[in-house]
Amino acid sequence: MRVLKFAILGLLYRQEYSGYDITSQFKKEIGQFWSAKHSQIYPELRKLVDEGLLHFRTQIQGEKLEKKMYTITEAGRKELLAWAISPEPLPETEKDAFMLKMYFIHTLSKEEAKTLFQDQLQQRQDKLVYLQQQYDDLIPVFGTENTADAMYFDHPHLGHYLVLTKAIAREQSYVVWLEQQMKLFL
Repeated sequence: MRVLKFAILGLLYRQEYSGYDITSQFKKEIGQFWSAKHSQIYPELRKLVDEGLLHFRTQIQGEKLEKKMYTITEAGRKELLAWAISPEPLPETEKDAFMLKMYFIHTLSKEEAKTLFQDQLQQRQDKLVYLQQQYDDLIPVFGTENTADAMYFDHPHLGHYLVLTKAIAREQSYVVWLEQQMKLFL
């Protein structure tokens, strides 16, 4: 299944974007749970246009620069919605290079392993700070600190809220686990 197809359709369901704008979205909110490279996005856009799920208009920017602005078609909307309501099987195990290194930790000295843990802990704590800042920036959008009371289903930022709170929980859990395991190096 071409999941990138649905990520792009979902973005364009919200609003018109250029290929560059779509690529930028993968570095922002979507980047917390899905990644795609520039080299993947543009070929997928061409396929989606060929399949009749997107169309584009050419916009002149400056004197000569042309950029394509993509919008979703009715067929694209239908396909996106059909995908969105279909049951999702559990994903295969996510790749985590740090966990792979931990599986083979016996090949490292205690000091080398401690350094790896400290580095991973710092990266996870930094990411948690970044995610918390995004959350703090998002809360005023809902108009209250108590999001559960303010949330309503069709709010345009509900998806971002859900993904962000999951990402925060994931990183908090990872930090707790790393801190507990650091006791091995005392």
